[in-house]
Amino acid sequence: MNVKFINPFLDGTISVLKTMAFVEPQAGKPFLKKDNSARGDISAIIGLTGDAIGSLALSFSEGAIIKIVSNMLGEDIQDINRDIKDAVGEITNMVSGVARKHLEAEGLNIIAAIPTVVSGKDHSILHVLGGPSVIIPFTIVEGSFVVDVCLGEPT
Repeated sequence: MNVKFINPFLDGTISVLKTMAFVEPQAGKPFLKKDNSARGDISAIIGLTGDAIGSLALSFSEGAIIKIVSNMLGEDIQDINRDIKDAVGEITNMVSGVARKHLEAEGLNIIAAIPTVVSGKDHSILHVLGGPSVIIPFTIVEGSFVVDVCLGEPT
């Protein structure tokens, strides 16, 4: 996967969560993921097509997503519920939108599908391209989450 695809998703994640959830996510060192395991308790995956194809997934620990969505909604949420599931899909959609806007500035037109949300311990994420993906780990005080990107140029 081309490195130029990573920074737009990193920047998009930080921008969306600072603006919408008032949290300061700290990015860790990106690494290559070679299996299908999710790195969180709830995930959303969204297909991408156009000048680049693949998929984007965000996977959140329970503590991280409860804090993020509680901040977004101005409510004290205690566990993963319907509002959390809806918000995970919407956050993924927003991160995708910001990243696609950055990529468009580099001349790449990318279209996103509708996100799919999956929750539960030990769930899997199957990327459209089926190959390895790049994980960008993040932390906030309440927990961790990852941006999981598998994107390539069409053949």
